Amino acid sequence: MGKQLIILGAGESGVGAAILAKAKGYDVFVSDGGAISKPYEAELMQHGIAYESGSHSMERILQADEVVKSPGIPEKAAVVKAIRARGIPVISEVEFAYRYKGDSKIIGITGSNGKSTTTSLIYAICKAGGLDCALVGNIGYSIARQVAIDPKPLYVAEISSFQLDDIVTFRPDIAVLVNITEDHLDRYNYQFENYINAKFRITENQQPGDYCIYCADDEVTVANQHKFSNLTNLLPFTMKKKYARALISKTRRCS
Repeated sequence: MGKQLIILGAGESGVGAAILAKAKGYDVFVSDGGAISKPYEAELMQHGIAYESGSHSMERILQADEVVKSPGIPEKAAVVKAIRARGIPVISEVEFAYRYKGDSKIIGITGSNGKSTTTSLIYAICKAGGLDCALVGNIGYSIARQVAIDPKPLYVAEISSFQLDDIVTFRPDIAVLVNITEDHLDRYNYQFENYINAKFRITENQQPGDYCIYCADDEVTVANQHKFSNLTNLLPFTMKKKYARALISKTRRCS
């Protein structure tokens, strides 16, 4: 019997993770406290993945070796509290997908506003440049689904703060932080600082060969620059021409 993997939530993220997990030999069980849409239910049956909807079978869930939590499920949910109390590792779908990406590269884009537009634009540029890539994450397929059914050398991924909350090793080769404004504070104990910290996690595992592109016009980002990984290469951009030369001279190149 393979490693017991429980997946909470049967939306795009959860079903994508389930398909990948099944392909990698895990003993997979998907649990959704609500109704599962017919297309996703059909996919689970097609892949022979056990699932439940409308409730959570806690006895089975608490036997998990690991749990993949869909980003829409908050920490305050009773099922999540029980899993945490048992000490079972909880990861996000993007973290799970990262384990199986192989040598593929990732451009990860986050931010409070404009990240879908930015992600789509970067993807269009990459495609126009002849790169074999996929548009994934919070837009398009989940990363896990793409890795499972049609792996690419490059993934252009929109990443939300909820997805970043449960990463461990996830590391984009290029991170893009568009901006940070007050948003989703109900998920962060109404503490803006907690939300800011979640956004900066996109760089926390980056290494000297990686890059982070960020907006130097965003006051919150600039005020929290110390939270960037001290290993990554920072590449600021600005819409203010008079600041551009100064930014270029201050751009950090790490070794």
